[in-house]
Amino acid sequence: MTAIEVTIPEEPNLLIAVGLGIILALVLVLPFRVKKIEENLEPFFLVMGIIAVTISGLWSIDLIIEALEAPVKIAEVYGIPIGIFQVVLIVGLIIHYYNKPIYSALVAVMKKIGVRTFAFIFVVLFGLASSLITVIVCAVLLAEIALVMPLDRKKKVEFIVIACFAVGFGAALTPVGEPLSTIAVKKLAGEPYHADFFFLFNILAHYIIPAVVLLGILAAFRVGKQSVENIGVPEYTETLRGVIIRAVKVYTFVAALILLGGGFTPLIVWYISKIPPQILYWVNMVSAVLDNATLTAAEIGPSLSLSQIKSALMALLISGGMLIPGNIPNIVSAARLKITSSEWAKIGVPLGLVLMVAYYVIIFYLGF
Repeated sequence: MTAIEVTIPEEPNLLIAVGLGIILALVLVLPFRVKKIEENLEPFFLVMGIIAVTISGLWSIDLIIEALEAPVKIAEVYGIPIGIFQVVLIVGLIIHYYNKPIYSALVAVMKKIGVRTFAFIFVVLFGLASSLITVIVCAVLLAEIALVMPLDRKKKVEFIVIACFAVGFGAALTPVGEPLSTIAVKKLAGEPYHADFFFLFNILAHYIIPAVVLLGILAAFRVGKQSVENIGVPEYTETLRGVIIRAVKVYTFVAALILLGGGFTPLIVWYISKIPPQILYWVNMVSAVLDNATLTAAEIGPSLSLSQIKSALMALLISGGMLIPGNIPNIVSAARLKITSSEWAKIGVPLGLVLMVAYYVIIFYLGF
């Protein structure tokens, strides 16, 4: 995803601001209050995105093309475009046709090292690898791993939410990991930072790597003691039609978030980007439902100090794990495991708030 360059009037328009505020409230509340919406997040977010762009008056060919292209060209890895749609579809098809040997291999590893160690290793491994093989690939594989683990649904959902936090964190370490990091590096490529491939690693690694390891420990602790003696290869029940529909739903969700982020650009420019850093840190929790690439493009710039850059990015990364729309791995995993907004929020919001408080103290009070 890239940020669309648009021209926003310097003076805030009260009607537009109120209208977008209502849309934001609906996006935050309705998925938890209306079951039909909770079960159909993709069309709901698409409609909200269309309305938001219409209210802000920012319809353009560039935005439409971005919404259509982003799901199939979300990042580039070594010059090769990678899209969430094709990764979800291709991996889904591979699992569909070769699920028995893949699931059998995962079960064999679990029997050898135990479920807790298995959970720790894969959360940390994918959390750190996501900066090199992209957050999309890691998210798709993690969802399949969660399906194989011998856990009840509650523990399975808890595991995948924790894992998605780790993957979302790790992906920010390089510009190939996710759109947020790509845009941040592009915005800071000139004076005074001359951001290169390792810029984000250098300023964020001491926050992110310990967090990924701690999330791995938390995942291992939360899955609990599980007997490995009677672990069997789970039955694969998804149809070919289901694999294709899931990929289409993910495509729709990403396109919807592009429109939603584009529609909310006036609010970001008029208000959010002008908030003092310590308050902006908390305001950035809106990235739980908005495209954090758009927020990154609006907030991050060469005029900011390193402390401001670090605080803004960490707030966006943490908040992205709190709700399903907040980050790509959440969308992919929720679609595969059929996780509802309420199920995700019950785990993601408390965990996100704990992390927000911890990093607020670390960044603003300890100056670390």
